[in-house]
Amino acid sequence: MTKMADSSSSVEIVEGCRLPVLRKNQEHEDEWPLAEILSVKEVSGRKLYYVHYIDFNKRLDEWVTVDRLDMKKLQFPKKEAKTPTKNGLPGSRPSSPEREVVRTAIPNPEPKRKVESTVPLVAQVTPASPVFSLPVSTETPQGAIFPAVRETNAFKSREDHEQLSSLTTNGTARRLIPAQPGRKRKANCGGTDEMIKVLQYNNPQSASVFLPPPEDSQDSSDGIPTAPRMTGSLVSDRSHDDIVTRMKNIECIELGRHRLKPWYFSPYPQELTSLPILYLCEFCLKYLKSLKCLQRHLTKCNLRHPPGNEIYRKGTISFFEIDGRKNKTYSQNLCLLAKCFLDHKTLYYDTDPFLFYVMTEYDCKGFHIVGYFSKEKESTEDYNVACILTLPPYQRRGYGKLLIEFSYELSKVEGKTGTPEKPLSDLGLLSYRSYWSQTILEILMDLKPDNGERPQITINEISEITSVKKEDVISTLQYLNLINYYKGQYILTLSEDIVEGHERAMQKRHLRIDPKCLHFTPKDWSKRGKW
Repeated sequence: MTKMADSSSSVEIVEGCRLPVLRKNQEHEDEWPLAEILSVKEVSGRKLYYVHYIDFNKRLDEWVTVDRLDMKKLQFPKKEAKTPTKNGLPGSRPSSPEREVVRTAIPNPEPKRKVESTVPLVAQVTPASPVFSLPVSTETPQGAIFPAVRETNAFKSREDHEQLSSLTTNGTARRLIPAQPGRKRKANCGGTDEMIKVLQYNNPQSASVFLPPPEDSQDSSDGIPTAPRMTGSLVSDRSHDDIVTRMKNIECIELGRHRLKPWYFSPYPQELTSLPILYLCEFCLKYLKSLKCLQRHLTKCNLRHPPGNEIYRKGTISFFEIDGRKNKTYSQNLCLLAKCFLDHKTLYYDTDPFLFYVMTEYDCKGFHIVGYFSKEKESTEDYNVACILTLPPYQRRGYGKLLIEFSYELSKVEGKTGTPEKPLSDLGLLSYRSYWSQTILEILMDLKPDNGERPQITINEISEITSVKKEDVISTLQYLNLINYYKGQYILTLSEDIVEGHERAMQKRHLRIDPKCLHFTPKDWSKRGKW
């Protein structure tokens, strides 16, 4: 370590350099992953380097000292050669290191109208899930995922990758099972109105579902991804054009009894970014620069719960519906906080077109925010969630699935099927896949024989019962690898392993939404007077 530090005195490390950096992994063992230097600063005569670990999620980026750098394997950024013009004069200047890295890392933002082959969803998923704007996730997923997870390991196994590679960015699915010799097959897995037959075998724990393929499937499973959205809360992602937004700018946030370490950049006022701790009122989410300012604010703040209407309460869990137009300041403060834990987002201050549903936990001091999701008042694409987030102190406790379940309960009351905005973040995709899988398996396993006949159900019926969009139902069945092709039919087979795994998962899922405790009347937002 000493030799590495000594060698740095003769070599100047600049932005864009790459080299191994010492860090602790989840098992608290030393490892030396390759990292890129994004920024350099000097504090009290000592240089600090802001590093991004290559192939790791950005939430692991951090400031490190020189003794954690392996100078022996230092890689300097490549400079582009100057191109002469017609007059022999030099052309454009070489790109700066960060620009070079950005160009290689960021895909072409231009929308592609048609793609002949299926686009692997893994490549489209962007880390971390909710606040308006650029392609997400929803993070949060079930925000129940440990933060220190490698981005490339989110779907580590070959089986997971094969399953996901059959999905498109719009949540639709293409055929998953490889073709078998001597059998002719259709690419799509059947129409949503086709009747599914459930066959019970000798083993009562095993069942197969038959889905005859139609002549013409109307499902959008042709492998053509939708173009990037230019409206609503998500637009094309150009946030990485600015090197500043690639770096965390808030050191620590104190929210009630919790101190949170942000994962990503959030556009709080510049003068607050140099503070060791940013203080937030946990009820109105107003940000303050010191503990004294917070204490003075609390003597004047009368809120003990989020503004808006309480539309659900069971035990200590409550949900509040907040109109982004009527409670603009609170909504903007909520988005600023959420952006600390969501990547690939550009914060919009126009909250008018959105509703926010904040989940809280009650104690003698008031209603403490646990997480939230937002949705458009009017969605032309049946989106029932724009952004969704469980705050880190409450992750891995089932609150993420509770938020997702609540969003679908609202869709049931509205009489619609819904889906989250795409693309999902890595954590958001994991949580939604888990929720969809458990919900659909519950339906299939609860089917009972009718007059001795095998039970039957259609994709549309599953969609109507759960309010999960039919494209998500089909893609989830393929993700679970339940689909097989047999004698001209697509069959869904529930093996013992699937059934037992589902039962174990449901035993751990203690938090559920009780529809009887929901007091919600949907509004017709197409009438501007409602705004």
